Amino acid sequence: MENIENLGILNIDTSLYKTRLSKKFSSRKSYIPADPRLILSFIPGTVLDILVSEGDGVQKGDDLMILDAMKMQNRLKSPIEGKIKRICASRGDRVSKGTLLIEME
Repeated sequence: MENIENLGILNIDTSLYKTRLSKKFSSRKSYIPADPRLILSFIPGTVLDILVSEGDGVQKGDDLMILDAMKMQNRLKSPIEGKIKRICASRGDRVSKGTLLIEME
């Protein structure tokens, strides 16, 4: 007879499966979607230019900042319509991946 005490429910794309779940899987950190109001560096680099100021209103797709990474200039664009709440980096700053650059309202 099967030991049904060790079985759990696994949800994959709204399909439910009854299966054994490992301790590692059961204790994993839950997925949290990225907050679109926080602009993070996606690659290590240097802030070349900041194209907005605190309090500025921006539309989706507006350029916010230019980040130089691996000899390429990357324009960071606004993912949402909003207002610039805080700029957390300065021109010339070297930033690592995942660094908070701009916070929006």
